[in-house]
Amino acid sequence: MQYKWRVLSNTTIATLMAAIDSNIVLISLPSIGRDLPGTTPTTLLWILLGYSLLTAVVLLNFGRLSDLFGRVRLYVLGFAIFTVGSFLCGFSETGLELVGFRLVQAVGAGFLFSNSAAIITDAFPPNERGRALGVNQVSIVVGAVSGLILGGLITTTLGWRWIFFVNVPIGILATVRAHFDLRELARPETAPRIDWAGNILFALGLTLLLLGVTLGALGQIGDAAAIASVGVGLALLGAFLWIEARERSPMLDLKLFRIRQFASSAISMLLNALARGAFTFILVFYLQGPPRFLSPFTAGLYLIPVSASLATLGPVSGWLSDRYGPRPFLIAGLITSAAGFLWLATIGPDDSFLALAPPLILVGAGMGMFASPNRAAMMTAVPPTQRGVASGIGTTFINTGSTISLGLTLIIMSSVLSRASIQSIFLGSATPGVPFPAAAGFLDSIHLIFFISAALCLVALIPSLYYSPAAAPALPSSEDAD
Repeated sequence: MQYKWRVLSNTTIATLMAAIDSNIVLISLPSIGRDLPGTTPTTLLWILLGYSLLTAVVLLNFGRLSDLFGRVRLYVLGFAIFTVGSFLCGFSETGLELVGFRLVQAVGAGFLFSNSAAIITDAFPPNERGRALGVNQVSIVVGAVSGLILGGLITTTLGWRWIFFVNVPIGILATVRAHFDLRELARPETAPRIDWAGNILFALGLTLLLLGVTLGALGQIGDAAAIASVGVGLALLGAFLWIEARERSPMLDLKLFRIRQFASSAISMLLNALARGAFTFILVFYLQGPPRFLSPFTAGLYLIPVSASLATLGPVSGWLSDRYGPRPFLIAGLITSAAGFLWLATIGPDDSFLALAPPLILVGAGMGMFASPNRAAMMTAVPPTQRGVASGIGTTFINTGSTISLGLTLIIMSSVLSRASIQSIFLGSATPGVPFPAAAGFLDSIHLIFFISAALCLVALIPSLYYSPAAAPALPSSEDAD
């Protein structure tokens, strides 16, 4: 097997596993809450949010560290950490233990996410990167959706602990294979210098910002504390940018944003993540909450059209963008997603699978058409020595946008529903056969969220139209040769 295909198979397994674990717990939260002693609603929230929050915080740091110390080396380390974290999660005896072990998983996932695109970009020539990154990026979204189906099936048949144990044998084999199969194609810096001030400011600023948005919307902290947390977080991120502009060896090289193709890709990626970040989360509770109360497994089956259309069009659009350039596929993807979100903004309280399938197909197809051409254009635009940090920036924008999207969703719901009603829906307190007065308001908030998602997709068209690579990428240079 050619080296590039060994790279693609290994990195796709890694991103698929990490993406599955971002959502597989969502379906299993009620079972976890009933089984682990002393588990509170706040603990359940952090089992879910802690993973995505820490992953978003460490991605950019890990991308830079990989440029300094070797992408493959830290990628293999990430696989090992993720596998150990999965093993520990399965043996958790309390809710707080599970929160802590999920953070171990998140550290491993951060290494995997931040390096996979850079390793693929190193291994594939420019005229094949769209297809390769398409397969890899599709695995992230397909994993997030399929995690819901697998989580429901495994929790129902084997118990929630096995949603973590299934990662262990796969992780061990993939770690060993990555160690022996992958090789460093980029040259790590000989005298690495770590930007400690930038690392600390970025981590603290992003953490406080996301904490304020999510916990404030759910009423886990007071309004004043939420506003203060967001304000301090934004101030720290501002200080981070000020330092990075003056740092000799910055964690975030702001010079990359002078590259028009890179900057346009990054902005479009962030807007698209804001639009779709809470999409699966909303649908899970629409299907399992009042008045539908579907089982976890059935709710997961309803989301198959999203996964199927994305898995089909993602690699196809990546392959076509290698030939014809990314611009037409970015525009078509965003418009298709916007159409799907507008359709979802009209759903009723008991729509059938056949009624929901068409808009879900549109949203999934739009995601597939957009993701791989956008990532390929972004990675191709930067010098080979900075692909690690470029990969980290891209995935950080996705994770940060998705997490903020969840916070904005909760803020929108809290403007329509009482916080008690929101917690009742999300924590499963609402039960079948018992009237739920806020059901109509819950559906109204869902409609509003999907309208905003459609608007964000259309706004993302602006930087996408600004793209320079309207034509296909150039043939590989000697620097990029396989």
